[in-house]
Amino acid sequence: MKNSSYSENQINQITKEIIASVSTKCLAFYAPMGAGKTTLIKELVKELGSTDTVSSPTFGLVNEYHDSNGAILAYHFDFYRLEDEMEAMDMGLEDYLNSDAWIFMEWPEKIPSLLPRDTTRIEIEILSPKQRRIKY
Repeated sequence: MKNSSYSENQINQITKEIIASVSTKCLAFYAPMGAGKTTLIKELVKELGSTDTVSSPTFGLVNEYHDSNGAILAYHFDFYRLEDEMEAMDMGLEDYLNSDAWIFMEWPEKIPSLLPRDTTRIEIEILSPKQRRIKY
């Protein structure tokens, strides 16, 4: 498990390390509100080659991002507003998880029994207003 601290100006290096070291395209981000989950995902999507605008899909539950050829590169989920796991099933989560795209999930603790076994767990801890610790 990797464990390092970073500031916002080091986030690009962190995203390169994550992409190079994870063994799966399914990443679950565990962190308190305001820890920078969306910021990190934004940089991951950019590092993977998408020029799409990245934002938290809080109200729509899922955003999709494309590569330069228009193919789907990644799905970005925010499960914060889910009441139960059935809502994720109803939106077709299983189909998304079976795609070849990268999967980035915020608030995965809302759907614990639906997470694939090979999901990479990424934990972000707030150390100070400008410093974070990441474990994966």
